[in-house]
Amino acid sequence: MDTPKQNVCEEQVYNELFKTNSKTVFNYIYYKYGNEEKAYDVVQEAFIKLWENCKKVAPEKAKSFVYTVANNLYLNVLKAEKVRFKHAKDTLDVTHESPEFLLEEKQFKLKLEQALSDLPEIQRSTFLLNRIDGKKYKEIAELEGVSVKAIEKRMHLALKSLREKIDGI
Repeated sequence: MDTPKQNVCEEQVYNELFKTNSKTVFNYIYYKYGNEEKAYDVVQEAFIKLWENCKKVAPEKAKSFVYTVANNLYLNVLKAEKVRFKHAKDTLDVTHESPEFLLEEKQFKLKLEQALSDLPEIQRSTFLLNRIDGKKYKEIAELEGVSVKAIEKRMHLALKSLREKIDGI
């Protein structure tokens, strides 16, 4: 429906925004910061903030609003965690999987994860958005607020670094 006065406060418009953007916002935050559970929470909170501000946000600006809010919320989470991590370093590695499963999984992921984590954040997020989410350079450039050339350069540097660290990529 091409209603000229579409409003984010309309449930149908909001639902469509959530349906089309929540997964990519989640992936964007997850790829940037590497924590699935917290990324999920941040996405939920970002969409709640969109709903709370629905009268102030035009539908065409909603996607950008949600990405910005989600990123800012996660940055706040990181600030709070810095304090907590000083007091509780060794309590995070609790699991209920078998040792064999964990070993196989660890060996499989370790090399790639290390190589990805060694990348600067902007290269890592660009690489993952392109290679995992299938985003085009133009879409990534819009998300990051930079030129397509900047995204091409980030991708080139990320691939070069990954090739140096992992055979076969």
